[in-house]
Amino acid sequence: MTTSYEIRPIAHVESSLVDREGAPKQGFGGAPDAWLVFELGVSEGLRDLAVRDEVFVLTWLHRARRDVLAVHPRDDPRNPETGVFSTRSQDRPNPIGLHRVRIAAIDVPRVLVRDREAFDGTPILDMKPVLTGGW
Repeated sequence: MTTSYEIRPIAHVESSLVDREGAPKQGFGGAPDAWLVFELGVSEGLRDLAVRDEVFVLTWLHRARRDVLAVHPRDDPRNPETGVFSTRSQDRPNPIGLHRVRIAAIDVPRVLVRDREAFDGTPILDMKPVLTGGW
């Protein structure tokens, strides 16, 4: 059964990261601050966010390869080849990125976040709060 879905970006990343070689593997690995620039039509959705909130940002990793099913984790050939669904590799059939970040500033329609390892221009699909507590 083949079904297609339409996803439209709600924002994009403004970052000093411009190439894969210079980017950290994870946000906590030294990623720079980045602005998330939201489309005006969705900026009302930002109204209850606050500085210091933690959020998950879902991105479309537009530079990823979609034909890769196994990788060496962290792009290190010393690591054994592993199926992509057991890794955080950006290369995967549906290259959706999941990033846990902290809000540093809000200037609607822009939100400044810490520890964001996505490239400049990366499309943002959604943003959700990090919830504490049980499942």
